[in-house]
Amino acid sequence: MKLLGTLTSPYARKARIVLAEKKIDYDWVIDSPNGADSQVPGHNPLARIPVLVLDDGSAIFDSPVIVEYLDNISPNNKLFPQPNRERVEVKRWEALADGVLDAAVAIRLESLRPAGERSAKWMADNRKVIDAALAFMAREYDDKTWCMGTHFTFADAAVGCALGYLLFRFPEIAWQEQYPNLARLHDKLMQRPSFADTVPRD
Repeated sequence: MKLLGTLTSPYARKARIVLAEKKIDYDWVIDSPNGADSQVPGHNPLARIPVLVLDDGSAIFDSPVIVEYLDNISPNNKLFPQPNRERVEVKRWEALADGVLDAAVAIRLESLRPAGERSAKWMADNRKVIDAALAFMAREYDDKTWCMGTHFTFADAAVGCALGYLLFRFPEIAWQEQYPNLARLHDKLMQRPSFADTVPRD
């Protein structure tokens, strides 16, 4: 199988982390849907990354679908619990982290528009979402070892990708000082090769 994405995409990073944690072999294809010769629109009509292209040529897209598929095809290092309350909690962490990413990406894209066309209110509204979500993350995480307690799950992968993207694109959001427990979690995650090897970069 092959994964299409970019080195800057936090959504592709989530899939890359799961592939590494699950020890699944794949081909990593750097491909932006904005490129003239991009393969992405041919596999995903939404023209978004990441896209996981299976051996039979069929494609799976949208990172939540990809990561759950990957966790199901390999029994080792399960990142999602069996369907129960704990699984719902992991998915809630994922939704929270994806909400941070969606807001951050929205600000990033708006900031790339010509100065006279940018909406300051749009960016401020999305910044409020980020701030509220970080405060919620810090309260929920508290002083636990991992987001779900004593064991690493996809909840940690999702949160780590959100925090990593903020460090990458918005270093001025000094969440490490405001939420030292989240900083400790991120530092711990960065000790895992799956995180250290997938740090976003231009």
